[in-house]
Amino acid sequence: MPRFTVHIRDEWLAVPCRDTTSTIRWLGQEALKRYIKNKPDNGGITALKDTRFVVRRCQGLGLLDADDTIEDVLEDNDFVELAIEGDTMSPDFIPCEPGVSHLYPQTFRFFISLDGSSLTSTDLVNLGKGLYKIKLTPEAERKVVQSRDLLDTIVKENKVVYGITTGFGKFARTVIPVSKLKELQENLVRSHSSGVGNPLSPERTRMLLALRINVLAKGHSGISLETLHAMIQAFNASCLSFVPEKGTVGASGDLAPLSHLALGLMGEGKMWSPKSGWADAKYEIYPWLLRGLALINGTQMITSLGAEAVERAQAIARQADIIAALTLEVLKGTTKAFDSDIHMLRPHPGQIEVAQRFRSLLDSDHHPSQIAESHRFCDRVQDAYTMRCCPQVHGVANDTIKFVQNIINTEINSATDNPMVFADRGETISGGNFHGEYPAKALDFLAIAVHELASISERRIERLCNPSLSELPAFLVNEGGLNSGFMIAHCTAAALVSENKVLCHPSSVDSLSTSAATEDHVSMGGWAARKALRVVEHVEQVLAIELLAACQGIEFLRPLRTTTPLEKVYELVRSVVKPWIKDRFMSPDIEAVHRLLLDQKVWNVAKPYIDKYQTEYIPESRPVSPTAFSLESPASPRKRVRHE
Repeated sequence: MPRFTVHIRDEWLAVPCRDTTSTIRWLGQEALKRYIKNKPDNGGITALKDTRFVVRRCQGLGLLDADDTIEDVLEDNDFVELAIEGDTMSPDFIPCEPGVSHLYPQTFRFFISLDGSSLTSTDLVNLGKGLYKIKLTPEAERKVVQSRDLLDTIVKENKVVYGITTGFGKFARTVIPVSKLKELQENLVRSHSSGVGNPLSPERTRMLLALRINVLAKGHSGISLETLHAMIQAFNASCLSFVPEKGTVGASGDLAPLSHLALGLMGEGKMWSPKSGWADAKYEIYPWLLRGLALINGTQMITSLGAEAVERAQAIARQADIIAALTLEVLKGTTKAFDSDIHMLRPHPGQIEVAQRFRSLLDSDHHPSQIAESHRFCDRVQDAYTMRCCPQVHGVANDTIKFVQNIINTEINSATDNPMVFADRGETISGGNFHGEYPAKALDFLAIAVHELASISERRIERLCNPSLSELPAFLVNEGGLNSGFMIAHCTAAALVSENKVLCHPSSVDSLSTSAATEDHVSMGGWAARKALRVVEHVEQVLAIELLAACQGIEFLRPLRTTTPLEKVYELVRSVVKPWIKDRFMSPDIEAVHRLLLDQKVWNVAKPYIDKYQTEYIPESRPVSPTAFSLESPASPRKRVRHE
């Protein structure tokens, strides 16, 4: 039976078609029915028959006439998009296949100027999303030209320089005739394009290409300005090479992925663009015949994936504090453990920061809570570690993220080629900056630290679901037995945490000798980066389940209300997921809340209250402890001051 994949908003739906003489209008209506069925609130669509939409192919953007028959305009397994008229949630364009890309054609008004020294992980992620085009600074162009001039001089004088007039790796002592240098560079890219596995998404390929351009802009690679401008042109047009995710050992740099990146720009292999999806590179763009060791030697795949991992880790870590605070409210915990004096006696910056966030969300003097007031005079002295020790556990994750972000940002703006071209000294030097040990070790550390946010979250989910620990209905649902509620959602969280335990084994502790023992110690940083991203995604999903469970717990405490910022978080969740009255299909709920976390909407809702609290409730002036950054010294007594 023919089947078509229809994209509606953020969902891909498989729609079987028994009769291909049916119209495109029928296909659109059938897809909308399936979309509405999967949404707890019908996706906000109140009347299907009154919903107006347009349908178009994903490849080529061709609009389809609603009265055309399916067999006349589509082929089996085609991908199409349905855009609801007047709907801000329907994008102007979607990718060529599900899960591949969210890059949309747009009019770029802003550029990021690359100089090889000032790019950040945040910038790189935004470049990956297609929010900016790039250009070089005049100073970067000057350095690139100087570096290339030196390289041209070396070739003219028939000097022997590794990778320029010699072979590579084990063939470093093989001198190549000048007449074959062009063939040498092209052969290098072709032979090293030996990766396997799924391709990087277009967003991640954009990050990879942007980062390689930034490194080349430092002016120590010997690349020609013409070639670098061609790479920028490809980036700005989102003409992106097919880059398999597997094949790098992280020294000598990410040779296989970067070779695939260069191969497409040579007009070989496959490339992706927003208008055509995947296509043969020779038809996709004008082949610029880019070539050379300067294009493929560096740690840019490890670092670009690492940049995404650390940015997402930072986003979920601060939202984890908000989610845990909401859980503590639902479980009627005490806020005494977050007293600032406790944390100033152990002044780790992350611990102090997390405790301060908890106070800003739970302080009953600042944000009255009917739930907190209902158990003010209970006899509970202290809570379980999963609530009481959040500043200590979440705190070290925060500090680790900052540590890793510093390493990634340093790596983003580092020259990692070999050989290095020093135009001011008039020489080239072979070194080892291509070794990926720095980002590999950092990303292994990141995975270990961020995983703990999911580990402690899963235990809080257990407390929410277990009536002997929560005083709430078992699995947060009425008519238990008939309904299972959050029983298996908790199992999902446990499964993700267990999977993370394996993924947290450091890849950088392994090394295998390659290239006939020339490259006899490697970092395995590519896998460190890929699994760090998987760990972070699992953490996001576990915390999405906890947030759903905490909001469901609130339903059983009504009409009591929590603090104002936490009520705002509850309202945000309820804008996409309705309360759990009886069992229903839960995966869409988890996905919807996961999207809130990815978009940092939970943080954006709570942040104004956190910021306001921190400006109104501050410590008296006292000596500053260098270990606590700008926070107060633990040696001095503390008094809370409210500014009127």
